Amino acid sequence: MLALIPSRRAALLALALLTGTAAGGLPWPGAFAAPAPASAPATAEARTRVTASGAYLAGRFATSESDTAAAADWLLEALRLAPNEPEVINRAFLATVLDGRPEAVRVARRMPESEVAALLLAGADAMAGRWERAETRLRGMARQGAGQVLQPLLLAWAQAGRGNFDAALATLKPTVEGSRLSGIAALHAAMIADLGNRPKEADRLIRVALANTPEVNLRLVQIAAGILGRAGKEAEAMKLVESISTGTDDLAMLGTPAVRRRILQERAVASAVEGMAEAELALAAALRGQGGPELALLLARLSLRLRPDFAPAMLVAAEALTGEKHTDAALAVLGNVPQDDPLLPLVLLRRATLLDQLDRPDEAMATLASLAQARPDSPQPMARLGDLLRARQRFPEAVEAYDAAIARAGELKASGWPLLYARGISLERSGQWPRAEADFKRALELAPEQPYVLNYLGYSWVERGENLTEAREMLERAVALRPQDGNIADSLGWALFKLGDLPGATKWLEKAVELESRNSTINDHLGDVYWATSRQTEAVYQWRRALISDPEPDEGPRIEAKLRERQPNPAQP
Repeated sequence: MLALIPSRRAALLALALLTGTAAGGLPWPGAFAAPAPASAPATAEARTRVTASGAYLAGRFATSESDTAAAADWLLEALRLAPNEPEVINRAFLATVLDGRPEAVRVARRMPESEVAALLLAGADAMAGRWERAETRLRGMARQGAGQVLQPLLLAWAQAGRGNFDAALATLKPTVEGSRLSGIAALHAAMIADLGNRPKEADRLIRVALANTPEVNLRLVQIAAGILGRAGKEAEAMKLVESISTGTDDLAMLGTPAVRRRILQERAVASAVEGMAEAELALAAALRGQGGPELALLLARLSLRLRPDFAPAMLVAAEALTGEKHTDAALAVLGNVPQDDPLLPLVLLRRATLLDQLDRPDEAMATLASLAQARPDSPQPMARLGDLLRARQRFPEAVEAYDAAIARAGELKASGWPLLYARGISLERSGQWPRAEADFKRALELAPEQPYVLNYLGYSWVERGENLTEAREMLERAVALRPQDGNIADSLGWALFKLGDLPGATKWLEKAVELESRNSTINDHLGDVYWATSRQTEAVYQWRRALISDPEPDEGPRIEAKLRERQPNPAQP
């Protein structure tokens, strides 16, 4: 389904406001006297023209569009006009939490049955040092759904907050010893023990967490390395950090001596309030991975209320906002990351990506250039610059960026094949085939079963009329590795066409069109095969489809020429 363009979106918002029709059983009849802006009216005079139902409907519409700022503005205005409507209270609360508004606490106090409100209020109590009140709120949470994960973690942190570390560890012990949630419970128990200056117990528990976590992630490594270091296991801690900070991927930027020292010296969680923020972040990250951006954003916002400078929570919130197409908001969130945070290099890489998505390439490139200058031994900023330039078809410049990235990377290992692959594409597209071919071959030495490299080199050979038998074998292997990839199926079909195997070419190109029906190149190729097999009417149809499927600038005139020169023979059956 097509996304609404801005003018259409504004028109629908104005329509919602003008109708004044109640939704969800709300009994308000009023009307809005004039078209509205996208956010709630700022002046008292403007507010007098808005009805409660109009503001509510505008807030509902903004919510459906995942526009958290406008939703919060409008629903707070609806709440001002209709302060006793339960539906308005509920939606205003969620909107203010999702947009990180301070008004959320005030609204939460009017929602005694809401578990999300209880989470927020327990956090507010914790920040004020009212640990017993926070504990009482948390004990009242249902231990089902998200509460099954969060309630014991937050309760343990509330107990730790009032200095009762024995009670906190006892709260988590049943989950640590016999539950599918053992990994996360052991992680938080380890942090509580570490905060309580119990290094041996923290050491034991963090090992349980590492053993019961299927995929060791960055945050777990940060926490575990610090705990192991304080337990006198610095060599083991350093080895753990190195396990995720070598190679050419983004995490390698955290492998500098200064960052490693900081991970070992500083506690990832320095207070019980920060521990509560950690618990809410853990669930937010899990929900993000399961495709729940709104819930992930909700929990990330709760985490940030407790720890406003928490870079991991900002990254999760930004990713959730990006998933909902709010790139500007995601960029604003990442702008709050402290300049001395060890995750700052990763944040700057992400900011550059968001700037590029907002069609602000100069700012994106400046961000990457500055990062590259600050980190002269890291290949990642120059590699990301190459990606940006390649996506914008500035291939010679992309080659220069990749050259610099590869020079910084030193001896490439298996994980370095993407750099060679990306530079190979840029070289091929900028007319430097011998260097491109060498990069593809080297990439296959590092990763022999990489289907995208097999496909690109095989297809390039086919297009050049070189090594056709070897190209066919490569493409058959690539198809076996990625049977649902239409572009790879197209490459094999085109190779078979060049080799004169028309039945095989037809089979694979028809399969490719099934998988990628609006790909101009694939439709064009299938048209050529149909023409060669005397299926002229079908060939013309495919070429016409190719023309309306966004062909490359130099491809359109060539396809149009075929349509002019080749028309079906009326006598052809």
